[in-house]
Amino acid sequence: MPRQVDHDERRRRLTAALLRIAGTRGLQAVSMREIAAEAGVSLRVVQYYFTNKQALLESGLTELGARMDRRVRQRAAAVAGELTARDVLTAVLDAVLPCDEQSRLDSMAWTAYYTAALTDPVLAAVGVTLPDALENFLTVRLTAAQQAGDIAPDRDPRTEAAGLLALAAGLTQSVLSGQRSRESAADIIGYHLDRLFTPAPA
Repeated sequence: MPRQVDHDERRRRLTAALLRIAGTRGLQAVSMREIAAEAGVSLRVVQYYFTNKQALLESGLTELGARMDRRVRQRAAAVAGELTARDVLTAVLDAVLPCDEQSRLDSMAWTAYYTAALTDPVLAAVGVTLPDALENFLTVRLTAAQQAGDIAPDRDPRTEAAGLLALAAGLTQSVLSGQRSRESAADIIGYHLDRLFTPAPA
């Protein structure tokens, strides 16, 4: 009998090959043929699962978002007791920073996507989905923290969320370039969270 193919697993395998190429050689090196070679399959297999390169690139962004979500959940699960708003923000921002070879390659792939999106309107429209979702998520958490009195009332939750994510993104680039260690970057984020979660005196 013919061997049954796990189609979801094969799509994941092809997407993982795409992200390895993007993380090591940049998005300009991505092609159907290169992905086939990286995944160890025929070009026809890649074309069967993805009708064009755009579909492949979008699958890569979706997978990067899923990997980020898994890292956030792992960090949140490591916190004992009920999560505070500060714990949640720490987990999210900490997950942005590269901490091992896999997350470093993911950060490189994100950078490759960002660079390509500067001149590709279609890719740019897809690429803002995760950043917007993260910003919205953090804004909700910060709003709740403010209502609970953990953050000063004169702070704007949306602006604070956007600023923290921009800070984490910039620190990621400094870690990737070797300018500073991941621990130093995490300390900087902690410093800003300390200031944010110090409510104004009554």
